[in-house]
This record gives sequence, C-alpha cells and structure tokens, in this order.
Amino acid sequence: MEETLSAFLKNKGYLKISLRETFTNHLELKAHLNGIEGRFILDTGASNTCVGIDCVDHFKLFAEETEVKATGAGASNMLTQISQDNVIAIKGWIKKKIEVVVFDLSHVNQALTLQDSLPVHGIIGADVLKKGKAIIDYKKRKLYMKP
Repeated sequence: MEETLSAFLKNKGYLKISLRETFTNHLELKAHLNGIEGRFILDTGASNTCVGIDCVDHFKLFAEETEVKATGAGASNMLTQISQDNVIAIKGWIKKKIEVVVFDLSHVNQALTLQDSLPVHGIIGADVLKKGKAIIDYKKRKLYMKP
C-alpha cells in the first residue's frame, strides 16, 4: 500500500495546517501573533515575516525604526520597523523570539481587494518556514510544520 504524503509527514512528527487559496492565487492561513489571530499570506519569496504598520497595536508589537528598506511586489524602498521577541503560533506549531518586520502593506491589500480577496494582516516569510522545516503541498493546499 502506498503511503500518502500526509501520513508520511505525520509519522515524522509534522503538523498539518490547512491553507486557503485566494482569488489572487495566494495561499492564506490564520496564525496567532502574540496570542492574537490574524490573516496571513504564505510567501516563500519573502525573506522575513512581515506585519502591516496599521496592525502594530492589534498584535501588541513593540516596533523600532530601522535603516533597512523593504522591497516587495509593486513597491520598493519602503521604510521599515523591527519588532523582536514575538510569539507566533500556527495551529499547534509555536515559536518564541520571532522577529517581525513592520511596514506599509497597503499596496498588497489594495491589490488583494481589487481582486475580491480579503485584506491580510501580514506575510509569513521564509524565516518562519525555515524554522518549521516547512513542506507545502500546493495541490492539496496543506502546509506541514515540524515542532
């Protein structure tokens, strides 16, 4: 009998997390940042996990100015802030001392809403995906993370 990817990864200790495909073909998930739920896009091309500047109070972030400029889809040279020592939880996967980049995500949310998708609070980037040894099953819209 052929073992499924899901069963194989479960035997290896991975957690299975459902993803939702948006009208813009992004994969979206719910995550808790500092105990507060938010909607995030999964972005393997984003080096860092990011939160919109308008969500700093929502997630109880302490953000400090930085000299680093952000570049993303449709925007570049954006001012950023850094928030350190955050806790992120995606289903049963939890990591402490997560650094989050804070910048204006209005261009991302504008593009999403123009395509009849809901705005997001942020982006789960490669930093968190690496920490969780993430495996993505695009066909079944599942994210697997190792605690």
